[in-house]
Amino acid sequence: MIRFNGTFRRATLADAADLAPLVEFASEGLALYLWTQLAGPGGDPWEIGRQRVSSETLGVSYRHALIAEGAGKTLGALISYRLGHEPEPIDSTLPALLVPLHELMNGAPGTWYVQVLAAYPEQRGCGLGTALLMEADRSAAAAGAPGLSLIVSDTNSGARRLYERNGFREAARRRMVKERWRHPGTDWLLLTKRY
Repeated sequence: MIRFNGTFRRATLADAADLAPLVEFASEGLALYLWTQLAGPGGDPWEIGRQRVSSETLGVSYRHALIAEGAGKTLGALISYRLGHEPEPIDSTLPALLVPLHELMNGAPGTWYVQVLAAYPEQRGCGLGTALLMEADRSAAAAGAPGLSLIVSDTNSGARRLYERNGFREAARRRMVKERWRHPGTDWLLLTKRY
């Protein structure tokens, strides 16, 4: 087993530029699609992404992020936090693409939710994913969460192997809503790891 030999630190607002592409990697293209919609014609979707990651209130905020570093460079990140104990109502204004994801999140109340686990492509296969999941385990234990949860597409076989090796099992699935977002998958999968 390859062990990650870098370091971890809590993210700051200054990390937004590094976090936005990592959010995009983890979302399998969905984040950039949505940021493009928000940016509108002639707008910069990456600026929208940086703004979203800079938020003080969104789940995808830098406030919930852990940065993995090596040789002074950002190599990857984990964005995770505890879900509420009760399912949250789904707002009727929520984009249809996000409804299945929120439905799945509602199926894992109280768990420590791994929203983003990503590494830059050249850092993959170096043990970073497992190391980030171990950090998520530590955070979940410190928060008294009954386990972890995350959502992955049915076609992301590499990520699914990583999660299954680390004790995650499929708990539910929902059909993807794509609109004009291009993705080879059919379903989103809720994976959980219970203690």
